[in-house]
Amino acid sequence: MGNCIWPGNNPIMQQYHDKEWCVPVFDDSYLFEMLTLEGAQAGLSWQTVLNKRNSYKQAFHDFDIRYCSQLSDEQLEEIRTQYDVIKNSLKLKSVKSNARAIMRIQSEWGSFSGFLWSYVDHKPVINNWESESQVPAQTPLSEQISKDLKKRKFTFVGPVIIYSFMQAVGMVDDHIKTCPYHTMNKCLKMS
Repeated sequence: MGNCIWPGNNPIMQQYHDKEWCVPVFDDSYLFEMLTLEGAQAGLSWQTVLNKRNSYKQAFHDFDIRYCSQLSDEQLEEIRTQYDVIKNSLKLKSVKSNARAIMRIQSEWGSFSGFLWSYVDHKPVINNWESESQVPAQTPLSEQISKDLKKRKFTFVGPVIIYSFMQAVGMVDDHIKTCPYHTMNKCLKMS
């Protein structure tokens, strides 16, 4: 079986690919973490963001949604200068505004997870790509989710970011079909 090529030989990228990427997640805090990290990635490499992930966890109290929703501009500036995070002020401000938007969804839907997963009928979309070149950067569904999130005052949620986010939280499985981590191959191992 051939693995996905994109993680390369980087241990952090391989660990992320093997343990997290395209694995369905329903925990609001983790969903918030991945939305934050995917937004931080805009214009950068995923490896750069993963290398800073622990600093993000420290700075944002393990992505505690309530804590992040209450951050002041001064606290965000302190995070920008004192932690090893992406230094873009707008990306950092999005952590606070997105936390607030998630809390509004939680009060309406019961959970951010329930809201997001409703787009795929609470089941991952399992693709069967022959090669990574077939994997799209965005889809009509990521465009729809992006549009809906923007209406709800989320930022850094363009359709490409949202498609990467959907992969990150397992709403879609985009492992190539020969990868041992593809859903069908994991099911075969267990049977």
